[in-house]
Amino acid sequence: MKKILLIAFFLVGAFVTQAQELKWYTDVREAITVSNKENKPMLMFFTGSDWCGWCIRLQNEVLKTPEFTKWASQNVVLVELDYPRRSQQTAEIKTQNSELQQAFGIQGFPTIYFTSAESKDGKVNFKGLGQTGYVAGGPSAWLAVADGIVNPKKS
Repeated sequence: MKKILLIAFFLVGAFVTQAQELKWYTDVREAITVSNKENKPMLMFFTGSDWCGWCIRLQNEVLKTPEFTKWASQNVVLVELDYPRRSQQTAEIKTQNSELQQAFGIQGFPTIYFTSAESKDGKVNFKGLGQTGYVAGGPSAWLAVADGIVNPKKS
């Protein structure tokens, strides 16, 4: 019995540790700082987390998988820009997300935009690398598209 409990405890600990590996930033200025420090582009996930069926499907089929976790930790800084209908957000986050939605011309969800950016004199300059959304076929199909955008030399 002790062995079973020990194994169960170890497995739960491993899953919790893996789930904590990815950090999703909600403050884009903080994400820009990390992106520039780590020399990685940002993956900006425009989502309606509590109402958009395709967003929820993308989360479950790709963004919450071990394959995505491994790829993301090596290749990008994650930014979640959420437009919920039932969840509360601070006024600052709502304003930031609205401005970014307009700046990037986001018209539908989910949209994933890959970009690098720099802050200069209080202004942010984005350099777009490409975008995608939901891709059928699970993590391998989605990651093939994402990797082609983030690492075009490898493709």
